[in-house]
Amino acid sequence: MEELRKSMLVALILAVICSVAVAYDPLDPTGNITIKWDIQSWTPDGYVAMVAMNNYQQYRQIMAPGWTLGWSWAKKEVIWSIVGAQATEQGDCSKFKGGIPHCCKHTPSVVDLLPGVPYNQQIANCCRGGVISAYGQDPAGSLSAFQVSVGLAGTTNKTVKLPKNFTLMGPGLGYTCGPATIVPSTVYWSADHRRKTQALMTWTVTCTYSQQLASRYPTCCVSFSSFYNSTIVPCAKCACGCGAHKSMGGRGGKSHSDGCIMGDSKRALTPGVNTPKKDGAQLLQCTNHMCPIRVHWHVKLNYKDYWRAKIAVTNFNYRMNYTQWTLVAQHPNLNNVTEVFSFQYKPLLPYGNINDTGMFYGLKLYNDLLMEAGPFGNVQSEVLMRKDDRTFTFSQGWAFPRKIYFNGDECKMPPPDSYPYLPNSAPLVTPRSLITAASACLLVLLLVA
Repeated sequence: MEELRKSMLVALILAVICSVAVAYDPLDPTGNITIKWDIQSWTPDGYVAMVAMNNYQQYRQIMAPGWTLGWSWAKKEVIWSIVGAQATEQGDCSKFKGGIPHCCKHTPSVVDLLPGVPYNQQIANCCRGGVISAYGQDPAGSLSAFQVSVGLAGTTNKTVKLPKNFTLMGPGLGYTCGPATIVPSTVYWSADHRRKTQALMTWTVTCTYSQQLASRYPTCCVSFSSFYNSTIVPCAKCACGCGAHKSMGGRGGKSHSDGCIMGDSKRALTPGVNTPKKDGAQLLQCTNHMCPIRVHWHVKLNYKDYWRAKIAVTNFNYRMNYTQWTLVAQHPNLNNVTEVFSFQYKPLLPYGNINDTGMFYGLKLYNDLLMEAGPFGNVQSEVLMRKDDRTFTFSQGWAFPRKIYFNGDECKMPPPDSYPYLPNSAPLVTPRSLITAASACLLVLLLVA
């Protein structure tokens, strides 16, 4: 009995450790999405709250078709109205005789409004179709908000019951949300910064991302090449799971695809091939790796004090383009980047003084949009780095990155033993070897004569 109790305790500890680990990103250890509810005023049967979603992730955004926020009411609350968003279902509001609530469901799901809605339905930081930028790339676009009027709820700080069971789809699976926690009330400054007010009550919910929850397989892969070796190391075979692809560009949803097509086939040129499906099903170009995204790192040139690498990102999904894409690389020489051509670059310092990680992203209105698979479905740049004599080498694959992330998901790397290697050194030429070679040549000439 005692042994059984110990084994159960060990299993419980391991479960807790693993549950924490899967939502931890070592390159962005503090990254999360924080949802904040600020009660702005009380109403006869409830309150009006401002709900703000802050994306504190350095390189992971929420792409189209955008976020979906859900929760469960603690009592029998209803949503009278929403500004800047809408509930996906109204639910059963038959018991209301006068004004009809916007949503009567016990478990509402709320989505952002699309751009271009009438001004009386908008509020600050709303109406971008649920798209939220990564904080490290676009801090101003990393916030989404809406205002909600809640009825049949408490009307004081003591009688309000916090919603529970929060869920966040971004746009698919991957996010896990903790419980709502009451925090000090948010403070607001007036436009002239001469007066400050505060929310009547504030609570927050923290949601973290796990790639294991979002997708069973990787959503991108990495290939290598170099100037000193003619071998091109391709992505691993079935790196992203042949025949089993995720919808929404790998961010959750039902595991399915519409197969693949050859890049030079007639179907790839037919009208409508790039039209997204409502269920998010992918249509990939047939490849050995079957990944929607491939990142290629090429060691291009070697100078006396510098060396240059070329980075190319290729999209193999005919139904998905990537707006405001991000690429994160981990390499020890990123602490000495001299120049990046045609990409933006930002060092990431998750551990203070360790500067070996950086984020690449496109120039606005130039190459920040990675088009669908096809002749325009790629972006590329080069990075020039200064050598450090204490660490720089081309041997043992040192010139290749340790990790690559695309849009916040870690890519499948080639096995280390397949990296391009330096050619063997030429044999040492000695006087004895020269004499031996000359003797052999003389013997051949005599035999021929």
